[in-house]
This record gives sequence, C-alpha cells and structure tokens, in this order.
Amino acid sequence: MSEPRHDTPPLAAGAAQRAADLAARHGHLHGIDLIRATIRELPGRIALASSFGAESAVLLHMVSRVDAGLPVIFLDTGKLFEETLRYRDALVARLGLTGVIEAKPEKAWLAEADPGGTLWRFDPDLCCRIRKVAPMETALRDFDAWITGRKRMHGGERAGLDAIEAADGRIKINPLADWSRRRIEAYLESENLPRHPLEAEGFPSIGCVPCTARPQPGGDVRSGRWAGLAKTECGIHRPQLAATHGDDRR
Repeated sequence: MSEPRHDTPPLAAGAAQRAADLAARHGHLHGIDLIRATIRELPGRIALASSFGAESAVLLHMVSRVDAGLPVIFLDTGKLFEETLRYRDALVARLGLTGVIEAKPEKAWLAEADPGGTLWRFDPDLCCRIRKVAPMETALRDFDAWITGRKRMHGGERAGLDAIEAADGRIKINPLADWSRRRIEAYLESENLPRHPLEAEGFPSIGCVPCTARPQPGGDVRSGRWAGLAKTECGIHRPQLAATHGDDRR
C-alpha cells in the first residue's frame, strides 16, 4: 500500500532563525504572556493545536482571553472517546471559542489502509500517521507557527522541551513547557475550569480509545498511552510531518 500523500509547499525558509529571534525576545515568558507575545508577532499565521484532553482547558482558557477567534486545530481521528467530544463542545461553548478547525483523516486513505478500523492493532505508527499526522499537516498548511500543550513534566521525549522551537519548517510555541502538574491543577481550580470526565476515572492523559489506558503505578503522566509498546508519541511532534508525503514506511 502506498502512503497517503498530498501536495505541500516547501518547508518555510528560515524557520529556525525566526524561532531563535522569537526566543531571544520572548523566551523568558510563559503562559498567557508568551501566547500574547507570539500572537502579536505572527498575526493571522499562528494556530493552537488542542486535543481537548485532560490538561487542555488551561491553554484554551488563556487563548480565549487573548483572542477567542484564534484558529484551534482539533484532530478527530474517528477513534476518540465520546467523553472527549462532549468535553470539546462544552469547553468551546464555555470559553466562546469561534475558530475551531476539525481535522479528520481522509476517507480514501482509511478505506485503503484501515477498512476494518483495526490498523492500530497491527501497525500503530501507520495508524497514527493516517489518522493524526497527515491531517495535522494539512490543517497547518496556512500557518507559520502553532501553539502546543506539551510540558517537560510529561517526561520521555518532552523532558528537554524549549518554550520556542522550530520543526518541519514552522515555529512551535510551548507556553506551558516548564509548568508542573501542581501549577496546572492550581490554574484549573483558580479559573473554575471544567475537567475532562475521564480524569475522575484515572486517565491523566487521553488520546484514542484503543491506545489509552490508565498509567501503571509509578509511571509518568503519559505512561498509559500505547502501553506495552515502544511508542510514546503519535508522531505530530516528531520531524515526520513531511515524511507522510511519500512511500517511506517505518
């Protein structure tokens, strides 16, 4: 089977330098201050990517206070918990977000690669690439930068995360990179933000239904994602976005 492919403009020239320049001016900021600064620097060319998961309300609330119309990319993989979809709708209404963009996998790719909906059992990397990575790249085509909710406290590949970085020809802003779980909890409580309903059932990190489990005792926040596999990321935060346009299967 050939990989899903679509036309993509060349990687933006100078993204690394632009990210370095932004970091020099604003790298000391975090949270809403960093969001405000980068939206001001990149008007109309920046979006927030949100899973509407367990910690998502913090960034979504901050963005709503700066620009409630900022594009918010939401990946609907077709495998999400119904609780996540209801939570998304509740947060959008509560925060007055008007720029939500729903990105979905292309039906033709699913029909070819995953007609039975069970690809996650046999090739979870390819499943993620079809259901997450490729749709995200399509959604990001019109943007030079995007805001993510990644944090160092998630561990793994995120432990050394910078607040401002460059990847795949775009700038990535991580306003909560240095935030602790305690700080996240304090913000949620102080702003009286609704919680994802699956948190109360022991899920601190929530993705697709078949690839989300409760973490093992002593595991980090994301240890319940792809549990038992040598996999900790879906791929959208690895330098693989461009690799979805070709026949490179890994």
